[in-house]
Amino acid sequence: MSKILIAGLGSMGRRHLRNLRSLGHTNFILYRSHRSTLPEAELEDLPTETDLQAALAHQPAAVIVSNPTSLHLPVAIAAAQSGCHLFLEKPISHTLDKLDELSALVKQHRLQVLVGFQFRFHPGLQAVKQLLQKGAIGTPVYVHAHWGEYLPGWHPWEDYRRSYSARSDLGGGVILTLCHPLDYLRWLLGEVKTVSATVGQRSHLELDVEDMADITLEFEGGAIATIHLDYIQQPPTHTLHITGQQGSLRWDNADGAVHWYEAKRGNWQTISISAEFERNSMFLAEMQHFLDCLAGKAEPLVTLEDGVKGLAIALAAKRDEG
Repeated sequence: MSKILIAGLGSMGRRHLRNLRSLGHTNFILYRSHRSTLPEAELEDLPTETDLQAALAHQPAAVIVSNPTSLHLPVAIAAAQSGCHLFLEKPISHTLDKLDELSALVKQHRLQVLVGFQFRFHPGLQAVKQLLQKGAIGTPVYVHAHWGEYLPGWHPWEDYRRSYSARSDLGGGVILTLCHPLDYLRWLLGEVKTVSATVGQRSHLELDVEDMADITLEFEGGAIATIHLDYIQQPPTHTLHITGQQGSLRWDNADGAVHWYEAKRGNWQTISISAEFERNSMFLAEMQHFLDCLAGKAEPLVTLEDGVKGLAIALAAKRDEG
């Protein structure tokens, strides 16, 4: 069984570790700073290094990069130089600097890279893509994605102001942290032509990053999308509405179902997802896909190029911060 190095053992790194174990993978090396606020018990039996080169000296076949956003690229580049395949958490960085270097290494060593946009593995959004591909609502014209979620409620065991999501030095802020719609809208609608945004701090959460953003995307196919992101909303809401020339559809993360209206039929139809689906189901499917990529059974559903394009959109929106 090939060895997998996990770099960063916060909540996301722990999730990937648990999912890999549930999928039968047992050969790990950990690279960590020991700054996690989570209990240590589940990590006690695993070999651990605090120096990256020492960790890579264990010759892992793949590296999962799940440390804070601003620290992704130093780990990813060193891993690629060592010939390791990569699972690279989103966003892939907080800057476009050195991405050319990473891309060149990936090409040189013929590495597999999967970027961690797990919503592409959501069965509801997969159903949305299938409906759009078969023209169920005609050509998309207008799209609205809304994701509001109260930051202090994410990790109740820690001071949210110390989390990477809340710190500019670690690549935080609502646009980078909640950038999933920027990826799945590209996946659903194609390439983005223009980006504009209204960005700022509108809460009393004592952050040094933006906590709200309204982003407008114009797609090469003609559709216009607006995306609302915030760290403020209680209770949380994550929804997607698409208006097409011949109908409309909506998806709600709360129940995962897809509802669409076909004008020619004049009625609403629904695709429900399995009652066994839970949030971790996306991450589990994503990790199984990564293992399949490592085994040569699949090509990455979310490539490094996808990660670069998603980051470029996010950074273009952040430039409108005021």
